[in-house]
Amino acid sequence: MKYFNALIKPASSRCNLRCKYCFYCDVADHRQIQDYGIMTDKTMKSIIDKVLDYFKEETRISFSFQGGEPTVAGFDYFAGFVSYVRERKKEYHSVSYAIQTNGYLLDDRWASFFKKHDFLVGVSLDGFKEHHDRVRTDKNQQPTFDRVFEAIELLKEHEVDFNILTVLTNDLSQKAKELYDFYRQNNLKVIQLIPCLYGFNRETEYGLTPENFYKFYDELFPLWFEKMKQGEYTSFNYFDNLITLFGGRMPHQCGSLGYCAMQFVIEANGNVYPCDFYCLDEYCVGSFTEDSIDDLISSDVLKKFLKEEKRMSSLCDRCRFRNICNGQCKRMNKAYFEQDYCALEKFMSKYEKELSYLARLFSDR
Repeated sequence: MKYFNALIKPASSRCNLRCKYCFYCDVADHRQIQDYGIMTDKTMKSIIDKVLDYFKEETRISFSFQGGEPTVAGFDYFAGFVSYVRERKKEYHSVSYAIQTNGYLLDDRWASFFKKHDFLVGVSLDGFKEHHDRVRTDKNQQPTFDRVFEAIELLKEHEVDFNILTVLTNDLSQKAKELYDFYRQNNLKVIQLIPCLYGFNRETEYGLTPENFYKFYDELFPLWFEKMKQGEYTSFNYFDNLITLFGGRMPHQCGSLGYCAMQFVIEANGNVYPCDFYCLDEYCVGSFTEDSIDDLISSDVLKKFLKEEKRMSSLCDRCRFRNICNGQCKRMNKAYFEQDYCALEKFMSKYEKELSYLARLFSDR
């Protein structure tokens, strides 16, 4: 069966929060037009038409929504999107939905909608209240934890499938146990920890260093592993991907194998980019309002992007784990290694026995 995923930004870079480390603000600041506004119905339908018309056999199609903050596009946008997909899809199309949101606008109507249409919801919550409120504020610099946590409880009540997205900043990396205890105390079982990136042309106090990446996971892993052996499993994306890699299987996270692939990131005006980290003018491969999917796939801009060289560590040449890492994601690897220090190699070397055991354990399931 074929598979296709589109990552859509219906509200472009617009957001109702002012997170202090926001990577997409940095991306938007580096292009000629920072904000493409709210996606029109015409553009929305053009995307749906071209995707559904392109696949004329059994295909799993995923429409994911991100921002900025996608819910800023309004409830009617999403209701219209799902309705038009239902109108246009064929019996051989298996369509799923996902959304990454800060949770600030969610209410019963949103939660009911997500449940009805089987949305996977990723909610941005930067751990415990003290840290979250320090880095994720609203437009008036007011804290947002309480409101976001209420949204999470609402998703639980409606039995919506959701996970937690936490940006791992330098300061949060010093509090692995406190963060893990917070997740456990609040029965949060599926966690994506996202290394905080430096900007394209600037460093910030929040950008995660390789040393702190290692320090965090070196403290977290023994806590997690002990509970896992007792039958209490919490999904952390870094551990999940490592386990699949150690088992010789394909990881689910883009970049884990060390090479890029076309991600079909679609801005509000229909512009298409190969990667969420590179929604920049020079990486625009075309537009869903003007180009076919075949045109986008064969774009010279895409070919150039996929062939771009990336920085590697001097340790890579003799690293035993190179074949399951290959320097990782070229945009994120600054959080993983420097020229003569690699947090990934250090972590995998220390916990190789445990990771191999887990790979065997899960391969039998």
